[in-house]
Amino acid sequence: MNSPATPASLTSLYWLALGTFAVGTESFMVAGLLPNIAADLHTSIVTTGQLVTVFALAYALSSPILTALTGTFRRHTLMILSLSTFALANVVAWAAQNYWELMAARILLAAAAGLYVPGANALAGAIAGPKRRGTALAIVNGGLTIAVALGVPLGALVGDRLGWRMTFGGVAVLSAAAVAGLLFGLPRAIGAGLPTAALRERIRVARQPVILMTLLVTTLWAMGAYTIYTYLALFVAKTTPLHGAQIGYVLFTWGVAAGIGVFIGGKAVDRAGPRRVILPCLTVSILAFSLMSASARWLPTTLALVPVLLAVVAWGIAHWSFYPAQQAGLINLAGLSGTPIALSMNASFMYLGFPLGAALGSLTLSFASVDDLGWTAAACEVAALLLTVGVDWHLIRTQGAIPNVL
Repeated sequence: MNSPATPASLTSLYWLALGTFAVGTESFMVAGLLPNIAADLHTSIVTTGQLVTVFALAYALSSPILTALTGTFRRHTLMILSLSTFALANVVAWAAQNYWELMAARILLAAAAGLYVPGANALAGAIAGPKRRGTALAIVNGGLTIAVALGVPLGALVGDRLGWRMTFGGVAVLSAAAVAGLLFGLPRAIGAGLPTAALRERIRVARQPVILMTLLVTTLWAMGAYTIYTYLALFVAKTTPLHGAQIGYVLFTWGVAAGIGVFIGGKAVDRAGPRRVILPCLTVSILAFSLMSASARWLPTTLALVPVLLAVVAWGIAHWSFYPAQQAGLINLAGLSGTPIALSMNASFMYLGFPLGAALGSLTLSFASVDDLGWTAAACEVAALLLTVGVDWHLIRTQGAIPNVL
């Protein structure tokens, strides 16, 4: 049984969220800086784009391994160590003199982020207790969504005005501030006494078919979103009258909707349980993506603007309402001792979905048109929805109910 969350432990969630804000800002801002980085380091856009792909793959591969290797570390120490490494890696990126030095910095950033974010989520889920688990996860993940809404556009602005190096310098300062917050605001004993899974138990958790199927849902969910998010600026420019800086407002609107969604999702999980949030979120995402392609296909640009914007807002809210619900569901399936490894794998499967979605979007553009990106994204979400229903039926058939949900 978890003890009730104390005011001190709940306050510490905001320090953890400051760290996820720093991680989210660095993780997502690089895509907007690629032209400047390519010009400065004398590389092609395609080559420079590997900085994004390699980061995602390094995160996906390193996160579960590092989480398993550090399972016996004190949670307080692990959070500070991983975020301090992240801050130092940003300094390395700021000082990089060539492409390969920057690539090495990005790999180190991915490893540090892949250790910190799942650890912060696992700690949040444990210290808040079952009744406030959704809210706690929403607070910590709110750092990521706020980074998308505010940190990424700010990083692009700083990069445009002061150069791409200053964005890494700024994130280094932000990360250092978060480390200071954890040093003074995160109780040293926080997370003490939480069960730690032995290696055999970690392997057992990772090999459970129901958990692997749930993780595949995360990948499909991420693929659907990144199929169109990667090319959202192109889609908006092609299908609406918006252009130039106006497209940036659409990206900002999506980020704000995502920030709202993660908190709505957290509160809804506390009230209704993960599955009663996951299924509607995937359904709304399917409808939103379909509306985007339908509007692009059958409406003139002047009339398509309103439904496209409505779809973007609905997508942002539904997409990030899903995430805390999916994490809470995994905690229920894996149990408290299996939570760190399950959440680190969830992050890995999400980061695998990002480059896969971008590649799927590229294939859609190659063999169809920009108008069809929504249909492709919707197909991924349909697959995620069907697999989720399949997992539910499997649990009901084998256990009589979905654990801690029904």
